[in-house]
Amino acid sequence: MSEQLKKLTGKNKNDYEAIAKELVNRPDVELFRELVENEDFLFDFVKQNTAERIANAVNETNYKNLLEFLKYYSPSYEDVIINSLVKYADEDLTDIMLEKLECGTDDEKIYSAKYFTYIQDPLAFDCLKKYAYSDNEFLVHNCAGALAACGDRESYNDALEKLKSSDDFEQLSAVKFLTAYGDKNAIDKILDAMKNSAMAENIAGEIPYLVSIFELLDSRYEDGLLVLNNIINGLGEIFPLPVVFDYELFDVFERLIHNFNDSKAAIVILNAKEKFDTLTENDEYLFDEDKDTKNEVQDIKKLLKSVNKKELEKYVNEELNENSPFVYTALEFAADIFVVKELLKSNNQTLILKTAEVLKSLGALDETAKTVALLKVTDINIKAIIRAL
Repeated sequence: MSEQLKKLTGKNKNDYEAIAKELVNRPDVELFRELVENEDFLFDFVKQNTAERIANAVNETNYKNLLEFLKYYSPSYEDVIINSLVKYADEDLTDIMLEKLECGTDDEKIYSAKYFTYIQDPLAFDCLKKYAYSDNEFLVHNCAGALAACGDRESYNDALEKLKSSDDFEQLSAVKFLTAYGDKNAIDKILDAMKNSAMAENIAGEIPYLVSIFELLDSRYEDGLLVLNNIINGLGEIFPLPVVFDYELFDVFERLIHNFNDSKAAIVILNAKEKFDTLTENDEYLFDEDKDTKNEVQDIKKLLKSVNKKELEKYVNEELNENSPFVYTALEFAADIFVVKELLKSNNQTLILKTAEVLKSLGALDETAKTVALLKVTDINIKAIIRAL
């Protein structure tokens, strides 16, 4: 870390005020680049203080210098840059931002899309719609947010149509757009997409950014549990562990533990207990995480450990039916061979395969059970797997 960056982020008022003014007045693009590159190593309060120092250095004579910083995107300094530009916005500046939205780098497009959240120029609509399904999630978020701010319903309705796609990746991109757009009326259709998608965990991970898990548990209890269960399945594999803060998982589990009296909640808690045991007993999950994340994961594990596993397991059989959205998770904890074998008569061939695998693990997949399974299965690939078990 350079001496200038230490002063900019430090505690000496004379130092940081002088460096902040120099940063904007020159403009010192290299110092800003260094600031962005060190983002992960600075505490949130330090980044917030630094953003305020930059804001205080901006005035009507130097604000256009901030355009040089658009080459390096940072979510921590996005607001101070865009709010400062918007404060002094005029037609010339809007033309510059429009050009950057059309032809700039991804970083410049992200900042520019945010600008058009506040400066609602119809000339930006086509570009905002074009980049709303980019591979860059920051760009998607800002384009969708700008379109929502402009009241553009065409893009919203297009995303709802994309939810019906048979392409799982197109569905997921539509979900990301809709959660960034921020209209909670889309939640029912997003939940329907999740229930029928091969990427259910990925979709579930987006949902709390539109409607919190607490809200879902209050208004759509079973759906809320299903979203939570899918998130649990994705932790450490699909989602980085710091999302435990985004999803407020400690508080969610605390509420669930203190109020649960049904089989669905029991299955979700069982699943969470197993997941957090795995996350904390295997160094590969926590090795690179910061202290706060490690502590939060350990605290969640301790909370879940307070629940008696045997009490939860009493509920497992209630979810061992093909109509339960929790049946696959319940099978992970199944011990009653007779109840499990009944699932071999299911009309869901994927469920039959999962059931056969569970019976195999329990040492109960005899020839009779195999025959029952094979009689119901028509998919040649699933037949082959069952025969090989």
